[in-house]
Amino acid sequence: MTAPLIFDAPFFDTVLIANRGEIALRIMRTAKRLGYRTVAVFSDADSNAVHRHAADMAMHIGAAQPSASYLNIPAVIAAAKQAGAQAVHPGYGFLAENAEFATACAEAGLNFIGPSAQAMLAMGNKAGGKQLMQDAGVPCVPGYQGIDQSDGRMAAEAARIGYPVMIKAVAGGGGRGMRRVDVAENFLAALRSARSEAEHAFANADVLLEKAIIDPRHIEIQIFADAHGNVVHLGERDCSVQRRHQKLIEESPSPAVTPALRARMGEVSIAAAKVIAYVGAGTLEFLLDREGNFYFMEMNTRLQVEHAVTEAIIGVDLVEWQLRIATGEALPLNQAQVDARREQGGHAIEVRLCAEDPQLNFLPQSGRIALWSAPDHVRCDHALGSGMEVSPYYDSMLAKIVAHGRDRADALRRLGLALDDTVLLGVKTNRHFLARCIRHPEFAAGAATTAFIEQNFPANVRAAQSLSRRASQVAAFLLVWHRTNQAVQRFSAELQGWSSSATYAQGLSFVLDGSTQHAQIAATGRTTWQITLAGVTALISVVASEVTALHLQIEGNAARVKFACHADTVYFVLDGVEHTALDMTYAVAERSTSAGAGDSGRVTAPMNGRVVALPVLIGEQIKVGQIVMVIEAMKMEHSIVAGVAGKVLSLFAAIGDQVAPGQVLMEIEVVEGKQQS
Repeated sequence: MTAPLIFDAPFFDTVLIANRGEIALRIMRTAKRLGYRTVAVFSDADSNAVHRHAADMAMHIGAAQPSASYLNIPAVIAAAKQAGAQAVHPGYGFLAENAEFATACAEAGLNFIGPSAQAMLAMGNKAGGKQLMQDAGVPCVPGYQGIDQSDGRMAAEAARIGYPVMIKAVAGGGGRGMRRVDVAENFLAALRSARSEAEHAFANADVLLEKAIIDPRHIEIQIFADAHGNVVHLGERDCSVQRRHQKLIEESPSPAVTPALRARMGEVSIAAAKVIAYVGAGTLEFLLDREGNFYFMEMNTRLQVEHAVTEAIIGVDLVEWQLRIATGEALPLNQAQVDARREQGGHAIEVRLCAEDPQLNFLPQSGRIALWSAPDHVRCDHALGSGMEVSPYYDSMLAKIVAHGRDRADALRRLGLALDDTVLLGVKTNRHFLARCIRHPEFAAGAATTAFIEQNFPANVRAAQSLSRRASQVAAFLLVWHRTNQAVQRFSAELQGWSSSATYAQGLSFVLDGSTQHAQIAATGRTTWQITLAGVTALISVVASEVTALHLQIEGNAARVKFACHADTVYFVLDGVEHTALDMTYAVAERSTSAGAGDSGRVTAPMNGRVVALPVLIGEQIKVGQIVMVIEAMKMEHSIVAGVAGKVLSLFAAIGDQVAPGQVLMEIEVVEGKQQS
């Protein structure tokens, strides 16, 4: 299928990557291997980011807010021109599916490494793309994608379609601007919420409605097309395990897709690409119901986050394909060759490591990484390092871990070990939750649908993680170990290890994962400690020590603990679970108040983020559970609700303000007897 270069194909030797983080690094690796000079762009928040320093040149493009930097089209174009780049790779997210950006690149004489603006316009709008696919005979989910966006019309169409229905932003994806509504009474509130999130994410509040397919599989087909009219599909990826309509685990091949079904879905996807004269990498997403029927949802006109799964199975570099096609080359493989590679490609599974707290409904997290260690023997795409800051301004995904095996069982085993070996301390992540997911019997059996997390890990189950006595014992030991090591640095060598009270128990007060603990600790030898917690005494011995790890014996049982220390805090992972312990032994006691945290009337920020909606006014009467503020963090909106009934006394934040965790946002005068129980 190899064809000669088109003689008038655009030439470029320098590529600007209009993105950040792991995808920017991933594109750079391939570009450099092929001999291209690379240019990074960075915001104020990324002034010391890994991707900035990995490129041959880096250009500052604006403030931390995405709208001022990574979404700032004039700034990106100017950076490309100033750096001497002739081509721009958008990665995924940000401007990757922005037709205006593709057009601006063309007008500036830059080669946009992606599909044409016309193809983006055809498929980037969900409503228009769905209609185009229906006209081409592609099976679509029943719904409404009309021009009339009035509340009345939308409510009427939802009733016609029948509940449950899905509300989806027409201009984007990634779960933003998407809501599932099960009953009519909740429709208008969900509609307003979806529109608000869509407006802030895509500058377009229009939505469409679809019939909610109950417990489907989410199956996508990777396609690739060149400028010579050749189109191939590279098979499917199963992306069914999701939270907030965003993917967490992807794999290929899908346990639910037969060779015959794969061929049918592939043929439909190729036909769809040809209808819009598509060129480049693209993905068509489908819902697969229990009876084996599939329905088109949307087309992503870019490289996908989960492209690494397909690369593992086919044995290709899809970014290399993008670059070669952008210079006019033909596809390097035909469909028969792709299919042959898939048959021998084994199985690949990817998980997304995200800065979020599964116990708090996957609330995004930000802060300083105390310790990062990537797993060995698997692919791990990341831009992380110990000491770096996780910003609240961008997506919560930190890394992708991809395991490839000869079959699904082999890949699962490799992925499980990789997750166990991954260490990220200092910022809460979903690592432990991902490990629980892939080891769940339903996922292990290949039976997971889009309802997998909701059915097997509902909010009350995720929040019910209890502290083990062993974790408390190790926390107490590590805090004393850390305190002792700090003291060692302050004394001369002849005094190190000496104590007038070594055999006497010392009191220790600490907070472990939010739980206050008290312990008595005494050194019984150079490497042995006696710890008493809640009336139970245990011996802990240090068998071997490393810079960030200790090999311990706890009552005769071996344990390897990885840890990091900062000030009076120790972060550690024990038995596959991350913990945070804060030494409070010498802390000044806080003055207690008569009201508890839940009924004080003070509303505080649960995370870093930007205020995007403030639906209450000073003096307004509010009810328990009423939404009083909406904060945008890591590209998602999070509603803050009142825990008490009463009157709004004060507002300490306004729309557009950036807020920090624990910051007081408003004060409510509590109505007696109306507090949340």
